[in-house]
Amino acid sequence: MASEFDIIRRYFTRPVKRALLGVGDDCALVAPEAGAAFAVSTDMLVEGRHFLAGADAAQLGHKALAVNLSDLAAMGAAPRYATLALALPAADERWLEQFTQGFFRLADAFDVELIGGDTTRGPRTISITVLGAVPPEQALRRGGARAGDDLWLSGASGDAALALAHLEGRVQLSGAALAHCLARLHAPVPCVRLGLALRGIASSAIDVSDGLVADVGHIAECSGVAVDLRYAALPRSRALRACADARLAQECLLAGGDDYELAFTAAAPARSRVEALAAGLGLTLTRIGSVAAGAPGLVSVLDAAGAPMRLERRGYDHFGGGESAAT
Repeated sequence: MASEFDIIRRYFTRPVKRALLGVGDDCALVAPEAGAAFAVSTDMLVEGRHFLAGADAAQLGHKALAVNLSDLAAMGAAPRYATLALALPAADERWLEQFTQGFFRLADAFDVELIGGDTTRGPRTISITVLGAVPPEQALRRGGARAGDDLWLSGASGDAALALAHLEGRVQLSGAALAHCLARLHAPVPCVRLGLALRGIASSAIDVSDGLVADVGHIAECSGVAVDLRYAALPRSRALRACADARLAQECLLAGGDDYELAFTAAAPARSRVEALAAGLGLTLTRIGSVAAGAPGLVSVLDAAGAPMRLERRGYDHFGGGESAAT
């Protein structure tokens, strides 16, 4: 059986490209970049909470890094480095081979260097810390929204939650709809290019990981504003539009997690710049609401007549109840 150091050497040690010192010592060494600050984020995936036992290892490697890169995207930061802490019930070499394939495929796509971490025996847990570079004055934050700003969303929300509902037996998907939703759940693509392009345009931003309403609520709270979100304006995938359970579709759209799209605000005069940016990147960016000078933190979802809708759920909270986030 491979030892801890065999695992590190065989699966996680690569020549450094940008770092001064990478995997294999007590610490990594990285040099600061002129005019930039490091944006740092950590996310953890726990078996039974974020993914089911027996989940595809390559998809886990991809997703574990993707959810962290999504945080960098939301700050307008360019990915640079990552560390990985991995708890495993056993040194399963086939699992490790597949996990690292998924991890490094995405890391190479975004020029991310793995520079350190830790391995131990225990319940399967994946914890990644990423570092990105961004000029401090250009960093996108949650606290910059102002009354009169537009609220935008990249892509569409709800598909990952619809895939989870299928896996839990709450809905039946098939064919192209099932394939699309499962890909959104297991292999999200972080919006890094969009985050970088939004520097100097967006007044605030957040990645949508715990539900659209809940995450937009973080912008509203940090900015001291209210947000009106227009339900009819929300983009919907073909799979979500075809869902026969209207109540479930609404829940997925507004409160489902694991989308990893970007929600952001921008001043109304910047609409043409946002639209040009969308065309240039080949992305769908939809204006879904507006910022108001109301009660700080309040997010109102308005129906077609402009009346507030009553919501049973607004998002996922690990300690506040809600559905399982296991995938």
